[in-house]
Amino acid sequence: MKIVDLRTMRGPSYWSVKHYKLIVAKVDLQELAGQWSNTVPGFAGRLMKLFPNIGQVQPSGMSGKQAAKHQPLTEEALVDGEPLGHVIQHVALELQRQAAMPVFWGKSYPAHEEGVEFVVVAYQEERAGRRAMEAAVDIVEAVCKKEKVDLKPIVAELHEIREDEFFGPSTYSIVAEAASRNIPYIQLKNTSIIQLGYGENQRRIWATTTNLTSHAGVEVAGNKNRTKAMLHDGGVPVPRGTTVYSEAGLRDAIDELGFPIVTKPLDGNHGKGATIRIMNWKDAAEGLKAAQVYSRAVIVEQFIEGFDFRLLVVNGKLIAAAKRTPAAVTGNGKSTIQQLIDEVNKDPRRGIGHEKVLTSIKADKHTLDILKGRKLTLKSVLPAGEILYLKSTANISTGGTATDVTDQMHPYNVLLAERVAGIVGLDICGIDLMATDIAVPLNESRGAVIEVNAAPGFRMHIAPTDGLPRNVAAPVVDMLFPPGSTARIPIIAVTGTNGKTTTTRLIAHLVASKGYKVGFTTTDGIYIQGVQLQKGDCTGGQSAEFVLKDPTVNYAVLETARGGMLRSGLGFHTCDIAVVTNVAADHLGLRDIHTVEEMATVKGVLPRTVRKNGWAVLNADDDLVYAMARTVDCQVALFSMDENNPRIREHVEAGGVAAVYEEGYVTIYRNSYKLRIDRAAEFPVTFEGRAGFNIENCLAAGLAGYLAGFDKDAIKTAFRTFIPSGTKTPGRMNVYNFPKFEVIVDYAHNTAGITKFAEFMDATTATHKIGIVSGLGDRRDEDTLGFARIAGRIFDEVILRQDRDLRGKSAEFLREIMERGLRLDKPDLKITYIENEPDAIDHLLKHTPKGGVGVIFTENISATLAKLDEFEKNV
Repeated sequence: MKIVDLRTMRGPSYWSVKHYKLIVAKVDLQELAGQWSNTVPGFAGRLMKLFPNIGQVQPSGMSGKQAAKHQPLTEEALVDGEPLGHVIQHVALELQRQAAMPVFWGKSYPAHEEGVEFVVVAYQEERAGRRAMEAAVDIVEAVCKKEKVDLKPIVAELHEIREDEFFGPSTYSIVAEAASRNIPYIQLKNTSIIQLGYGENQRRIWATTTNLTSHAGVEVAGNKNRTKAMLHDGGVPVPRGTTVYSEAGLRDAIDELGFPIVTKPLDGNHGKGATIRIMNWKDAAEGLKAAQVYSRAVIVEQFIEGFDFRLLVVNGKLIAAAKRTPAAVTGNGKSTIQQLIDEVNKDPRRGIGHEKVLTSIKADKHTLDILKGRKLTLKSVLPAGEILYLKSTANISTGGTATDVTDQMHPYNVLLAERVAGIVGLDICGIDLMATDIAVPLNESRGAVIEVNAAPGFRMHIAPTDGLPRNVAAPVVDMLFPPGSTARIPIIAVTGTNGKTTTTRLIAHLVASKGYKVGFTTTDGIYIQGVQLQKGDCTGGQSAEFVLKDPTVNYAVLETARGGMLRSGLGFHTCDIAVVTNVAADHLGLRDIHTVEEMATVKGVLPRTVRKNGWAVLNADDDLVYAMARTVDCQVALFSMDENNPRIREHVEAGGVAAVYEEGYVTIYRNSYKLRIDRAAEFPVTFEGRAGFNIENCLAAGLAGYLAGFDKDAIKTAFRTFIPSGTKTPGRMNVYNFPKFEVIVDYAHNTAGITKFAEFMDATTATHKIGIVSGLGDRRDEDTLGFARIAGRIFDEVILRQDRDLRGKSAEFLREIMERGLRLDKPDLKITYIENEPDAIDHLLKHTPKGGVGVIFTENISATLAKLDEFEKNV
């Protein structure tokens, strides 16, 4: 078996609109093609021995109908017979589940090629999902061939990936809370920073710090001496102490403070380098060394008797409190300390790192030092009932436990915590204090605030070992997005085979004309507030995210092409308005899309992402686009070049909204009313009404603008001021009026596009029509032939050139098929073959007669426009 194509979906895609995170593998079964699980002797038994739980897993929290779609793979099913692609699907999911990534959704089905399967599975972490898919293919092949399989290193590798890449529990809790409120999020590339919301309404978090967190507050909390001094001045009980740099300073501190003491690094956090309850000089010296691993300056302070409590304050309010206990074991008079640790670690709530609510206890050097200090080893047997603390700090990440005590807090201590957060200046603040009883005022229990933490962990509060879990993420999201605020910006997305770039630009121009700060993407680049920031085809998910991440943008208009949806999915989960211009034969045979119907399914992803109260704007003249109305969960609006289109009449009579080309006008229909925007001939982009395809684009753009809340006058003014040019619409009907002749540059690159262009040329008067065309290396031969045939009809003379990238086809083959197509209807058509595009343009400029029209179907838009600009200067 061999994976011939492996893709990662990060948003709605051809494979699923609802499941955003998918691995899509195209698997060549090779010599196992045609084999099923029941045709390979002993396959079922060998697989179930490797994965005994694969048939017992059921996703939790699903309805009966949902669970029915996630049926596990059973031994009975394997014996009856399952396609090997389906088996690979379940193995890839099970591998991820064994590595603490609970994923369940997947599907598999045959590809167009014989013996090739598509296998699609959900993932939690992208790198782990890809690795699980690769491993699943190898495992299923090995099981078929009766080869030995060792799962341990594979699962361990996946586990390691999870720990490296998965959100920590604190970050995850905030992201999950935001998602539950329909707030979108983006993880910024190569960072742990999460963006919540879009554009100018975004907020950012990094663990539990936010873009609102005061830098000064973080600096204060990071310096324990400064923190203690500020709290002391504010009347907060703190332990007496000093800062030392050497053993001599340590001796002086002990002389002043006496035992017991605590040593900890001045700039430390999360308990690193801290040693508590030091009772003698030897341990004090060791504590100094441990702290100086993290900071040359070491705090020495009184050890405060009592329990360790963590208080959490968010936005000035106490949210939760937990009593923390260091990792510990209790003796039974029989088991060794190591055996007791192993028994504690059997608790199903414990796992590696942050994968579960509790972390497994490790007997690390710190633990061994504690044991050594008590003259114990891991082989020692503790007396029955004796409690042994294995860590000096109560951190959950080192195996400690937490008990929620929020409801036990004395009002004095609540006020104290909120004052501490304010004094230090933190929006999210963790306060560590020692006290015998949190229900007693701290000043009466001889307790003290030990430390203040920026970016405090939430794990002990959201999943305490005992007590009530607290949704501490909710007040964080409340703070970032107060009631009445929004996290989103409006998104209008455009797709289709032809016209989507011009439609996108028309809408963006309309929105910008009303004062919005627009970010938009097209096949020629990314634009932020009218400035092109990236060049090239920018119609995929990453380009959409570029706009949505920009903090200056408050409106997004996104051209969305098939390539991005097939390559990685959309860069957003929902939009407000989706426009589908048309669907025609283009790029068929690429990325496993072989029919126009399959292409329509790809394009149909976009309207299916529209929010329920949003709008899908569909072309009623296109059967495949019109059919998309049946697949969406939003409102539908239609547009048509035919005012008598029965689909429009039926839709409007039922109370729907539509746009039609009526008596030369772009007109909006709503119920029985008509709203005439303007004569289409008044819009420069229509070339006095000759460019019917741009009238159609104006219908789509005008309807989208109307649904977005822009009035008639705004649409009219915007479309009258939208001037097609090399800067405004590069490669889309750019007209150069030279003294003797006219040259038009366009990007018509498929049969549907050139058919529309032919209508424009038929309405254009000229003494001679000459065109530069090329073969289409990434199209089917029949598409290339059809394109050439229409080009032959349009022109009196053709200059035939070649693209730089022939996409695997030979120049000779493309020349032959193009010449054949060009002469299908005009056997005597004059064809001049000039391979290089710049040379072909020079020939056109030299030989186009007076009153003639030259047309350049260009490959390199910027170079062609630059060449024509230079020619214009010199004529």
